[in-house]
Amino acid sequence: MITLNQRLTTVCNYLVPGNLADIGSDHAYLPIYAIQHGLITHAIAGEVIKGPFEAAKKNVSENQLNDVIDVRLGDGLSVLRQNESIQNITICGMGGPLIARILNEGRIHLANGSRLILQSNIQTEVLRYTLMTLNYQIIEEVIMEEKGHIYEIVVAAHMGHQDHLDKKELKFGPKLLQNKNEIFYKKWRHELEALNHIRNQLNSELHHERLKEIDKDISLITEVLNNEN
Repeated sequence: MITLNQRLTTVCNYLVPGNLADIGSDHAYLPIYAIQHGLITHAIAGEVIKGPFEAAKKNVSENQLNDVIDVRLGDGLSVLRQNESIQNITICGMGGPLIARILNEGRIHLANGSRLILQSNIQTEVLRYTLMTLNYQIIEEVIMEEKGHIYEIVVAAHMGHQDHLDKKELKFGPKLLQNKNEIFYKKWRHELEALNHIRNQLNSELHHERLKEIDKDISLITEVLNNEN
């Protein structure tokens, strides 16, 4: 039995029974863990880089799971076959824009309504916008800290219609706004400090438009941090 870090264990908490496609699977730790704990019945471990692909194959073989975990080499959701039945898609350990690109480029593989469990390291706002355009509704969000890094996990289900998110919900997360915890406040206080530092370095005449953007962000973050709801 393998063990996972807190970040990936939390991702596994949102798997539904059935099959899993783990995109950017690295060493296939997540699929192996999910199979060993009876969370899913079959998995695809997708990897675009040869080294991690070979490492994933080795780990699957060493855990004697070749019959239930299929390791595939390919870019993003292209590792999936047309009309393949996939109940869960996980994409973890990447920036929000990269996850968004993977979803956009592989949207044909989302037609069957797989649950998406996405863990972004940065810029989750872009990811939330993409989910909205793909008619996915965010059903749960987690913000957590591990080894000094703050991560966000977004769980989304296909609803067949566009669930509109306003600017505040896109930036901070519709579910996270409803349950702002200590890590949420820590993340956005740090972001506020960084923006104020950048603002102080800019010339008001040379960087007028950039300063306007920064001031809007500062105002929005300040409002959210000061709002108890």
